[in-house]
Amino acid sequence: MNPKKQQELAVVLVSGGMDSCVTAAVAADRGYQLALLHVNYGQRTEARELISFHQIAGYFNATERLVADIRYLSAIGGSSLTDPKLAIPEAGREVTEIPLTYVPFRNTHLAAIAVSWAEVLGAKRIFIGIVEEDASGYPDCRREYLKALNEVIRLGTRPETCVEVEAPLIGMNKTEIVRLGERLGAPFDLTWSCYRNEDRPCRNCLSCELRSRAFEEAGVADPLLKL
Repeated sequence: MNPKKQQELAVVLVSGGMDSCVTAAVAADRGYQLALLHVNYGQRTEARELISFHQIAGYFNATERLVADIRYLSAIGGSSLTDPKLAIPEAGREVTEIPLTYVPFRNTHLAAIAVSWAEVLGAKRIFIGIVEEDASGYPDCRREYLKALNEVIRLGTRPETCVEVEAPLIGMNKTEIVRLGERLGAPFDLTWSCYRNEDRPCRNCLSCELRSRAFEEAGVADPLLKL
């Protein structure tokens, strides 16, 4: 752990899911104080994800925490995560195009909130749990997107701000993320991944399938399967 960074504050976007939880663990392992940000955007499992966020924030002793509401994304629609009239895709289907679970331009909305908060807090780093493996379905998870986002931040903030978004998991697959989280002691039991349910995982949506396969391949027991 770098003692120089022990007093530095980093904003971490935490949805309550596996990837963002491991991202928070990475930031903590690097010695940052954590300011955790959660965004409600009208997603189906909004209430359950919020519970996970607060539990994860407590686990990491977050110096600051902020919950922002942008439910206008639900009003805009276009995603099965926010529109109950659209079906959540079943697991086992090969993704050949952008899936219905894509929320149009969501990560940019989330990043904008994080940058605004970072400017106020004086944080120089923002951590986000995007994974390029998802880029075939989600265009705002690509390295090109992250590079362009950081350029927009540089141009759109005060010169002394110097905020940069980092995506430490971007080049990893889900199995590697589970192994990293296990090594760092990430609280997987506090996370939530299911797209459909808020009481127990449906085990049938794409997110549940990806999580189940990752834990199995990593040789780690998924605590949510006990529910």
